[in-house]
Amino acid sequence: MAFNSLHFIVFFVLVTLLYFRLKKQEGRIGLLLIASCYFYMSFIPEYILILGSMVIVDYFAGILIDRNQGFSRRFWLITSIVANLGVLAVFKYYNFFIGNIHDGLLLFGKSVSLPVLKIALPIGLSFHTFQAMSYTIEVYRGNQVAEKRFPVYALYVMFYPQLVAGPIERPQNMLAQYKEFREYNWDNIKEGLSRMVWGFLKKAVIADRLAMVVDWSFSHTHESSSTVLLIGAMCYYFQVYCDFSGYSDLALGAAKVMNIKLIENFKQPFFSKSVSEFWRRWHISLYSWFYDYVYNSIFFSLRNLGKIALVASVLITFSLSGLWHGAAWHFIFFGLLQAVVLIYEFSTRDLRRKLFSSMPGWASVFLSIGITFCFFILAQVFFRAESMGKAWDYLTGIFALRGGSGNFGMDIAELIFAALLILVLLVRENKLPGFKISNDTSFFAYFTFMVVICYFFGVFAENQFIYFQF
Repeated sequence: MAFNSLHFIVFFVLVTLLYFRLKKQEGRIGLLLIASCYFYMSFIPEYILILGSMVIVDYFAGILIDRNQGFSRRFWLITSIVANLGVLAVFKYYNFFIGNIHDGLLLFGKSVSLPVLKIALPIGLSFHTFQAMSYTIEVYRGNQVAEKRFPVYALYVMFYPQLVAGPIERPQNMLAQYKEFREYNWDNIKEGLSRMVWGFLKKAVIADRLAMVVDWSFSHTHESSSTVLLIGAMCYYFQVYCDFSGYSDLALGAAKVMNIKLIENFKQPFFSKSVSEFWRRWHISLYSWFYDYVYNSIFFSLRNLGKIALVASVLITFSLSGLWHGAAWHFIFFGLLQAVVLIYEFSTRDLRRKLFSSMPGWASVFLSIGITFCFFILAQVFFRAESMGKAWDYLTGIFALRGGSGNFGMDIAELIFAALLILVLLVRENKLPGFKISNDTSFFAYFTFMVVICYFFGVFAENQFIYFQF
């Protein structure tokens, strides 16, 4: 059930109305749990068994971690992590590793027939796996008491607004909210609905319109001109942002209507002045997860090695974050590319600060934002392309300054309209969160206007959200 579907709108309205009709929190928890199961089963019904099994494993693991000390405590944490990563490895990475083993053996003249799994990836597997691991790790660290009520813990993993594409929450933020009974709040409803309709506009009107240019340029790389390829890369940068942040807006808005607060996942990333700043603004929940549980752990264990510890920590963390996005070398390379630039920024920090100090303040800011912006336009080619070879062909086509087809996948008037939408996006996003509308008349006018814009200008091609594949 996609957020950008009539099915979801009907589902959301019915669940929300029933939610506020219930006068006991136990009933609300049960309703949200059933609704979340239905939401997840609307994709591939059988996979609810996998999700349910992992919920049960981590629920008992949390209790056993909390009750034990020493080796036993560590044993149950490892058991939980191995179980979660094991499921992720089988469904998401098995075929990738088997394929690479097969190719490696061929280099030595050995051909071995290895079994390949023909199974679909459970939707949102990486997201709810990482959220579940956050729980057992925090219980192990003593930052969270194990949740004894199974429905509450199950809802922590399965809460439908953020189940399949985040944000990846921590138990400290969510468990207490599920237990607290909160009355109907009109201000929260207005804020939540305003955010939802803006997220829907970002997905249906902007992202799915830009997708036409992106899909055309990436599927016609060799015959397209350098101009078409460059504009296609730029459009993808905005497409993936509008698609993913649009989902986040819908998730945060849906939760807000029910008086539940999720963490922000984006904070104006287009205005970042460096790559390190960008990753503090883009997909915040994932990269804070990697920072807390991967980077810090590696850096602490290697802390006596000085700068080597930082270099190793950054390289490993971003390689894993690339692999998290997909079982393919172009995703891993995308992560490594970020790591190399981050290490460069750290190594040249003093030199760059000295260089920028000789420039007017506005010029240094403008230049920093421009360099970062251009880097991510080109880097995300590796994220969008289907393979390393196709990404290289695409980038080569941009820098070859060649002629060729001037077809953008849409007419020029439509392309200009898309550019205007991007301009509106940049102005609007720079004022986030900005969804609080105290005046009821203003709210209804804003909401109605946005719905009309979505209806008349939306691209309703049933395009799934990009991050659902992760």
